[in-house]
This record gives sequence, C-alpha cells and structure tokens, in this order.
Amino acid sequence: MTEQTHRRVGPWIHALLEAHGIDTVFGIPGVHTIPLYEGLAESGLRHVTPRHEQGAGFMADGYARQTGRPGVCFVITGPGVTNIATPMAQAYSDSIPMLVISSVNHRRHMGLGQGHLHELADQRAVMAQVSAFSHTLHSLADLPGVLARAFAVFDSARPRPVHIEIPLDLWEEVAPDDLPASIATEAATVPAPAQMAVARDALAAAQRPVLLCGGGARRAAADLRALAERLDAPVIMTTNARGILPGDHPLAVSYSPSLGAVRALMEQSDAALAIGTEIGPTDYDMYETGMPALPRPLIRVEIDPVQMVTNASPDIALAGDARVVVGELLSGVTPRAATGGAARAGMARAAALEGLDARMRAGLQVLDLLRDIAPDVPIVGDSTHPVYAGNLGYAAAAPGLWFNSATGFGTLGYALPASIGAALGRGGPTLCLVGDGGLHFTLGELATLVGSGAPVVILVWNNACYGEIRDAMVAADVTPEGVSLATPDFQALAGAYGIPAWQARTGEELRGAVGQALASGRCALVEIDEAAMLAGFGAG
Repeated sequence: MTEQTHRRVGPWIHALLEAHGIDTVFGIPGVHTIPLYEGLAESGLRHVTPRHEQGAGFMADGYARQTGRPGVCFVITGPGVTNIATPMAQAYSDSIPMLVISSVNHRRHMGLGQGHLHELADQRAVMAQVSAFSHTLHSLADLPGVLARAFAVFDSARPRPVHIEIPLDLWEEVAPDDLPASIATEAATVPAPAQMAVARDALAAAQRPVLLCGGGARRAAADLRALAERLDAPVIMTTNARGILPGDHPLAVSYSPSLGAVRALMEQSDAALAIGTEIGPTDYDMYETGMPALPRPLIRVEIDPVQMVTNASPDIALAGDARVVVGELLSGVTPRAATGGAARAGMARAAALEGLDARMRAGLQVLDLLRDIAPDVPIVGDSTHPVYAGNLGYAAAAPGLWFNSATGFGTLGYALPASIGAALGRGGPTLCLVGDGGLHFTLGELATLVGSGAPVVILVWNNACYGEIRDAMVAADVTPEGVSLATPDFQALAGAYGIPAWQARTGEELRGAVGQALASGRCALVEIDEAAMLAGFGAG
C-alpha cells in the first residue's frame, strides 16, 4: 500500500474495511462525512444509498443475516446517529453483527453545549445503549486496533452492533502509511474436556431429551441435525432458529415454546440441551403467562458468559461458539435406538396447530403457500398478522429463510429495507412481508429498491389499519382509537416507481402473482386483501 493511496483518511478506512472482508456499505453522505466518501467510488466497496438512516441500519441487518458478515453503515453526526439507533437496537436484541461508523463534532467542542451543527451532549453515550461498545477515536493510529476489537465481537463473541465515531478534526490528519501486517480475531473457545464429558453423560442418561435451539445455533445446523438424530431428541426452534431442521423432519418442532403444547413437550422431557438461545420472554413467554418450566438437567451452550446465567441458570454450562461445541458433543455421542422422539415431536406439532385459532391457522396457510412457491427464498417480515402467525408455527425449509422484527425489540418499518439488504447480500430474491401500516415507516426505501436493482417482492398485507393493535385494544375492552389508517392506492404507488404490481384476494391469485414476480427477476409488489385472503382459508 503506498503513501499516496492512504494519505487521506477515506481511502485508508475503505482499505481497512476491505481487509476485513467487507464489500458493501450502506449510508447517506452528509457534510460531516464527506472525507469518508473521498475515493469511495474508486474503491472495491459497493455503496448503497437509502433514503433514511433507519433504512441503512435495517438494510445492514438483512445483509448480515444472509451473508454472515457484518453490515456496515456510514452516518453523519447527530441526526444520523439518532436515526440509526432503532435498527441498532433491533440488531442488538437479535445478536446481529453491524458496524456503524459516524462522525462527531471536534474534540475541542465535545461536552460544551455551544450549539454546533448536529451536536449531541454525549453522542457516544447514546450509541453505547444499542451496541456492544461505542468508541470515540482520538487518533487515526488507533483505528486498526478498534476495528480488530469490533471484528472480535462479530466473530468470536456474541455478535452485536459496534459504533465508532471519528471527530471532525481527525479528518484533517494524514492517515498512516500502511495497513497492519495482519488482521485476525480470536479463536472460538471450547469448553474443558471434563465439562464436555459431563454433558455427554447427561445426554446419554436421558430417556426423553429435547433440544432448544435459538438464532445462535444456526451455523451449527448440520451437526445439530446429526446430534438430534443420534439422541432421538425433538428439536424446538425459536423464531430465529427456524429451518435448523426442515418442517418435514420427524424431530422438528417449528412451533413457539410459548404455546401450551410445546411447553408440555418440554415438561415431559428429562433433559434439555439449549443452544444459542436467550430463553427470553418474546420467544418463551409471548403471552406473559409466566416462563415455562425447563427440563433438568439443563445443558446450556452459550458464547456470552452473562447470558449463560440469564433467564435460566444451567446445570451444565458449555461456554463457546455453538458450531464448535456442538461438533465436540457430536464426536462423543453414539447413536441409540429410537425412544419415541419422533412420536413426541409429532404429538406436539399436532396439538400446537390444533390450539391455534382460525385466523392464525389461516396465516400459516398463506406462509405455507409462499414456501411451496419458493422454498429457498427468504421471507423477511415486519410486525403484521401473518408474521405473528409464522412466529407461532412457520416451518422454514432451511436456516436464514425466516426472520422478522416482531420479536425482541419489535420495531415497525423493518421488512422493506431488511429485504433489500438481504437480497443484495445473497444475490437473489427475497419476499418482503409487511403490513400497510408498517410499510409507511420506511416507504421511501421504495426508491432505494428500484435504484439498487434488488429483486425484492413486496407482499403488502392490507387491512387499512394497525390490525394487531386494534385487536389488542378490543381484547382489552378499549375503544379502538388511532389505528384506522388512510392507505394509498398501492398499485398506483408502485407504478409511480416503475414497479410491477398485482392484487391478490385468493390463494391462487397470490400463487400466480408471486410466481410471475419471481420469474421476472426484478422487484415487484403484490397487494394482499386481508379480509378476502383469510376468508378463503377458512377464517372469515
């Protein structure tokens, strides 16, 4: 690397990111980040310009979920930072790697409250609430080390957002001549052999074991399937773990552990292996009736030592990366004769489906239709009826094909930008499932969708209201107020952006529209009439 290439700060930062394997950044240029954009057009980085920093953060989230690499964002001081805080909070809740690089006011002005442009009293403190760490750079020479620390979080710890802010006066400095000689992160930890032996013995002794899988278990999917088959153990998958076992696998339980039938399965088990799951209330107690009783002994595989003892303290703690630990467990577990695991899983699935009301079952039928049309295409969801139904019982065909913002932090406006990021990351189509209300939170990203060329099929679940909140108000004996919405002509709206559009009132119309949209290889919009669609699936 020559001095000329890296004398300016922008090109030097681009090269640092590329050295860490980054190929895409999401950001909106501003007066405080112009130096960060110097040389960007000539770099190897693809830049995607959203219409709002919230969109940038959600795009980075979707990109990270599909690629396994951190989504990277460039944002300005002040409003750029506060705008991206919500996507960072969603990513923090779901353990998604995200790197946010922002500017901040001159070091000599920090904390003085003099009213400089975009000034926050303590910008780093704001970002520290939604990140693994937030760092103010005081010397350009420190940036390689701070980035190495960030990528250690992404690769060797519980992945969460990291924020690095660069004071405006540092843009004026000369960047170091070269990149570090090597860029590496820490190796994944492995529990002590004696502890692994205790865990294997406990699993071997159990007659009715069960596996509890969260989003942190996705990278271990192949070994988890083999381990479940050797143990003849049902596999209960939280929302972010769906697809670790496909829905047609006899040991798969793609129903929420908040449901009574799944809780009964856990209660009837005599050991549980929990892998990469928070055992948190949005998955295990969404109805707020109290957390379920977990089988004992509870063996917990968790990379975060704090999370290891949060929500449920284990009898046997296996600290380390799920992929490494599950592989070690598998190497010492011998296959045994079937002990009724498939039957237990089947009974739980049947009882869980039977326990859902007609609207939720109809929502699942819509999702099953979409999966049948495109089994290998991710469905990226917002907080809307069929997504809530899916979180209760959708069976994805593979890991990473079902994710949404209706759990954890639970923000609206996620689906459209996250779908764009996911499509760009995977280089293929995504299905964006969003309500008419949620779509308006990030409606401007329709322009980003067209400009990026991402093949996203938007499925607008239209009921002209915030339907889930309306129903919750009615259930609480509160007269609905503030939930009825004036919605646009979605066909005309799509036309204004040059996006092909269809309407669907029946399952067959939905099948035809989605099939045509996917076949086109470009973005499209399908408006779904909620009342007609649910009536067609028996929930009128």
